[in-house]
Amino acid sequence: MIAEVGLAALWMAAALALGQMVCGALALREQGAEIGALTRPFAIVQGLLLAISFACLLYLFAITDLSTKLVVANSHVDKPMIFKVTGVWGNHEGSMLLWVTVMALAGALIAWLERRLPENTMQATLAAQGFVALGFFAFLLFSSNPFERLPTPAVSGVGLNPLLQDIGLAFHPPTLYIGYVGLSVAFSFVVGALVTRQVTPDFARAMRPWVLGAWVFLTLGITAGSYWAYYELGWGGYWFWDPVENASLMPWLAATALLHSVGVLAARDALRTWTVMLGVIAFSMSMLGTFLVRSGVLTSVHAFAVDPERGAFILALLVLYIGGSLALFALRAGSISEGERFTLASRESALVFNNVMLSAILGVVLLGTLYPLLAEAFNARVSVGPPYFNPVSAVFAVPMFLVLAVGPLLQWRKDRFSRIKTPVMISGAALVLALVGLGLFVDMSILALIGFALAIGLGVASLQPLWGRNLLRVPTATWGMVAAHFGVAVALFGIASEAALTEERLAALTPGESVVVGEWMVTLDGVEPRAGPNWTALEARILASYDGGAQRALAPQARTFTEPVQETTESALETRWNGQLYATLGNRLPDGRWQLRLWWKPFVTLIWFGGILIALGGALAIVGHLRVHLRRQSIERQIALRHGQELPA
Repeated sequence: MIAEVGLAALWMAAALALGQMVCGALALREQGAEIGALTRPFAIVQGLLLAISFACLLYLFAITDLSTKLVVANSHVDKPMIFKVTGVWGNHEGSMLLWVTVMALAGALIAWLERRLPENTMQATLAAQGFVALGFFAFLLFSSNPFERLPTPAVSGVGLNPLLQDIGLAFHPPTLYIGYVGLSVAFSFVVGALVTRQVTPDFARAMRPWVLGAWVFLTLGITAGSYWAYYELGWGGYWFWDPVENASLMPWLAATALLHSVGVLAARDALRTWTVMLGVIAFSMSMLGTFLVRSGVLTSVHAFAVDPERGAFILALLVLYIGGSLALFALRAGSISEGERFTLASRESALVFNNVMLSAILGVVLLGTLYPLLAEAFNARVSVGPPYFNPVSAVFAVPMFLVLAVGPLLQWRKDRFSRIKTPVMISGAALVLALVGLGLFVDMSILALIGFALAIGLGVASLQPLWGRNLLRVPTATWGMVAAHFGVAVALFGIASEAALTEERLAALTPGESVVVGEWMVTLDGVEPRAGPNWTALEARILASYDGGAQRALAPQARTFTEPVQETTESALETRWNGQLYATLGNRLPDGRWQLRLWWKPFVTLIWFGGILIALGGALAIVGHLRVHLRRQSIERQIALRHGQELPA
């Protein structure tokens, strides 16, 4: 019964999405105001119905309803409850239902709260949101029904991929989906503004929180996914330039450029065309990522769909959405006014330069991701990895970071470079000293050396907007900018450190023997069997001492899961303020020794700490802009009341 309720709610929500699209489109006609008034309630009820539908699927997984095909294929009666719940989106159908649920809830929030734009622009925006949602509803209902019943209930269930039976699944996919959906909302705003020719600062102010929110969640999702892969896969790395990793990075790069551009439009009425174009590109990258993950063209732990029919469906949506939006942009771009002008020495110019660099990096990643797929179509196998991505991206990233250090110090519209000479010299001195000092005394690659120097210089520069100011009066949005830019410096320092200072040791030990890796003395104390809810394991007991200090116990495992049958490596980590000791257990050799793989990674945790700081900066910016908006509303209401007028709720 619960599955039928969920499916019925899904069908009704799809019908409302169609009505939302039609009513919003008809509202653009001269006599369409009355029917256009239905778009907001349609969007709100659609969100409620999708919440009901997703709650039904959650319940089916929680009770392990073995009459539901999706539950049988992705759960098991003996699986721990946390993995039963996270298994809802650890598969193709469930993750797509989560996608449309978040999209519907976002549309409901827009319909309920947004009152800053002209009503015809809002109706066009909601129509566009309904149009986007309708494609995903069709995909779910006709190709990927999450509530499909089995003729005969199963006995126990197949179980979830063991690599996905980790707490990381509770955070990584949902945060990414929220980010993707946030970009779809921004895209709907862009379409609404293009259709009604209302590309204005008000449009940018309405869209900005959704862009910022999407960017924050994408940042958190990528950060969580990086750390998840780092400790779960047992290979010791945080980023492999896997095509599916790139599928999440590309929307983030586009969203980073978009949030800076929309900020300029909202505050200074400039970069109108650039903002609209980036809104289209950002959503296009999220759709491309969806196609790569779900089309079957990639083989990855991330990739869910292997059915060519589903891949063709997603490809059709990709062509429809991206092609249609680009065609609309081409038709209406000429009608977008230029906006306010600015000089070369201005903060706007710095933002434009860095947006161009971000777009170039996006192009590098896009080419490196798609080229092997195109080559394979012609029966040629090509591998594109770090030797391509790292140096080619650095060509554009290095000047971007240099301008990032200077841009926040410049004034809007018109400034003089001579005015910021002193702070630039301070940051430049920190960069040069780091470059020379590390280059003379530490043996490392040129990219790692540049990374260290840029991180130190950017770290100093990111704090300079606070110098000489009363910190209690600094706007919250400015604190957000400082936190995000300082987070970039922290993450960059961690990346450079991981590349330059990591020490690795492969060892074969009998219990009682020791090996040295970096500053650590590591002793194998023994290997014992262990049993979990749905797995058995061989667990090593390792005693590690840093620089002669107290011993710390680590317990890496080699696990064997029963449902489904699969072997995995469970790493063990010992974290200090200056890095992590990373250990994995290998096979037992014929002579009785056990294989161990050990890494000492100085300051590697700064990579993820920097990612959290970046996301925190975005969250602070949202809070800051919201406070300004509420303060402006309060002032406008007071003025209206003084003149005997009333403002809309």
